[in-house]
Amino acid sequence: MPLRDYQTETINNIYKSMAAGNHRIVVQQPPRTGKTVIMAEIAKRATQKGNRVLTVVHRKELVDQIAGTYEKWGVDMTISQTGMVQTLSRRIKRLTEPAVIIIDEGHHALAKTYRKIIEAFPDAVLLLFTATPYRLSGEGLGIIADDLIQGKPVQWLIDNGFLAPVKYYAPPDINAELLRRRNGEFTNESIASALKSEIYGSAIEQYKRHANGMKAIAYCYSVESAKRLAEEFNAAGVAAVEVDGETPEEERAKAVEDFRAGNITVMTNVELFTEGLDLPNVDCVIQLRPTQSLSLYLQFAMRAMNPREGKTAVILDHVRNAERFGLPTDYREWSLDGEQNKKQNKRETEKNTSPNVVVCPVCFSSFYVTEVKDGHCPDCGADLPKARGEVVTINGDLQEINQTKKRQSEIAHRLKIVHQVQKQNASKLIAGKRPSELKNLQEFQLYATAHDYKSGWAYYQAKKKGVI
Repeated sequence: MPLRDYQTETINNIYKSMAAGNHRIVVQQPPRTGKTVIMAEIAKRATQKGNRVLTVVHRKELVDQIAGTYEKWGVDMTISQTGMVQTLSRRIKRLTEPAVIIIDEGHHALAKTYRKIIEAFPDAVLLLFTATPYRLSGEGLGIIADDLIQGKPVQWLIDNGFLAPVKYYAPPDINAELLRRRNGEFTNESIASALKSEIYGSAIEQYKRHANGMKAIAYCYSVESAKRLAEEFNAAGVAAVEVDGETPEEERAKAVEDFRAGNITVMTNVELFTEGLDLPNVDCVIQLRPTQSLSLYLQFAMRAMNPREGKTAVILDHVRNAERFGLPTDYREWSLDGEQNKKQNKRETEKNTSPNVVVCPVCFSSFYVTEVKDGHCPDCGADLPKARGEVVTINGDLQEINQTKKRQSEIAHRLKIVHQVQKQNASKLIAGKRPSELKNLQEFQLYATAHDYKSGWAYYQAKKKGVI
């Protein structure tokens, strides 16, 4: 199977970075975009030259899955080893020194077990593959990495047929004010208190309304809630099964096979089907677990976005995750820097330049404010309420009460929307490029618009590079 163009581009960028003297490189790729294939191609090229490769994963299920992909891809398995981080860190003295270390889900690499492996082989080239290059603690991967290769934006991947388009619905089934955190994440006790008592009925109602018959994965916050949801789905005539970390391996494998074969429609789980595991025929995701982790959120949300002819994925977010992080299609500019100021940098280490998200109070569809037309929901056509403190709705007519003030408000509001659209368009046009790769004044101007840089930045940088 040939590499996709964007995968080849990523691989070429890795080698360019190495040629520039970088030794430890973060490779950012959105979920569902064939990260393992890129890893396999790198491993194949390395082993063809006689270089030993060590691949580090954090789940047992991924060891065989990745090793199987490597073997099919032509990696020389006699000099390639794949293992769980816990096992490898205990057996470091018995490991043959690798020339290349590949870490899957590389945002975990600041943990002690990973650092132990990295520090044991300081001369190895280190490649950290991740969709979200930062940790929930706020630490940046710049602590251990020299460079970051950013993959294509999610919207570009959708536009070019590599990911499925998505409909995102956010029924308000949680009281977020009751959520409490411990070690950076919400506690199960507070989630149970915050979720409305009719949550299971709402989950089934919304599924039947927006995704009836679609293969669905439901992410729950506890084993008890996952079991209860599966029971309620079965009672409603939708074949469902629950799996969790305590489910015997044979039973779990059978559940997955039944799901793939179509005998099961909904699979409820607790953090099993997040990072890495291959389950390609998911068309709907049901989120019943709120999270503070952007990484976990994107893994949840994008699980359903594998493309298929005519497919539109459906995401049902009952816990306001999109309110915390935006939509999975948002453009994000990644950095190796850690979190500097949590209050100012609400979405942690990533910079989101996409327009604001609106939720329709009738159908609960979630969409960008720029998609609103004549004050109506673009999905169901319902009238959208005015935002608190806002004089007019987008494209709506003004009421004659205080004409001067309202006219000023309208102009300011429309200018804001225009700027948001400009930023989004600019982001698409220069997506994946770094300042060093910009070729003319127009590209520098687009980059400046997308990143909210001052107007003089583009001219100064273009002149410095000698393109004007």
